[in-house]
Amino acid sequence: MKLPLRRRQPKEAVGSEMTLVGHLSELRTRLIRAVLAIVVGAIVVYLLNERIIQVLQAPYCDLLESRGRTDCPFQIRRPLEGFSVVLSISGYGGLILAMPVVLYQLARFVLPGLYPQEKRMLIPFVAASFLLLVGGITGGYFLMPKTLSVLASFGPESFTPFFEPGEYFSFFIKMLLAFGLAAETPLVLVFLQLIGVLKPQTLRSNRRIAGVVVIFMAAVITPTGDPFTLLVVAIPMYIFYEISILIGWRLVKGRHVRIEA
Repeated sequence: MKLPLRRRQPKEAVGSEMTLVGHLSELRTRLIRAVLAIVVGAIVVYLLNERIIQVLQAPYCDLLESRGRTDCPFQIRRPLEGFSVVLSISGYGGLILAMPVVLYQLARFVLPGLYPQEKRMLIPFVAASFLLLVGGITGGYFLMPKTLSVLASFGPESFTPFFEPGEYFSFFIKMLLAFGLAAETPLVLVFLQLIGVLKPQTLRSNRRIAGVVVIFMAAVITPTGDPFTLLVVAIPMYIFYEISILIGWRLVKGRHVRIEA
């Protein structure tokens, strides 16, 4: 009498059948590695904080120069404001530098049952995510002078822009992160397709809704009211949307083929 054949499962899938304690232990390990990477990145940014502050301060100096000022001082009204600004920049900068490690640890925890072909794609996936983040932040930086100019134009001409460092750098960093996270949209959509939350057919059938959402997001992260700036941000985001559909369709199709095999 022949015994029924058992389908052989990938080694990763077998290893992923863990107890609750095992999952919590793995989560702790992944979090510790991610936090250590952020701390190391924050230390690096702290050592370079003077140069980084000069780079972030440049749009403010350009704004004052356009109004006839030759210097661009900040007004510090609290004793600890300078220290808190340096810590804030170090923290955000450390997170950005450590983003490849953070994303890799997150992907390995969320997707423990990766096939060998998918595991080899994980490094390029994380690298692409980091490059998109840096690209979005860079684009936001070059648009920031115009954003400051438009925002400072509201109000009477007697208003002179002298910013506090805490308010300025907080606004600046949040705007840059908004651009960076917007650039991550295609990889998020690909990830959701890979884990089965979204289907490529769903994204294809909702292109019009996606277009409206893209324009809304572009309007939120570019508060200048300039149609040209809005299109500069919205068009790449929609192109990324179409690319994510194509990539997600190929990955999902490849996974179905491997499962059937």
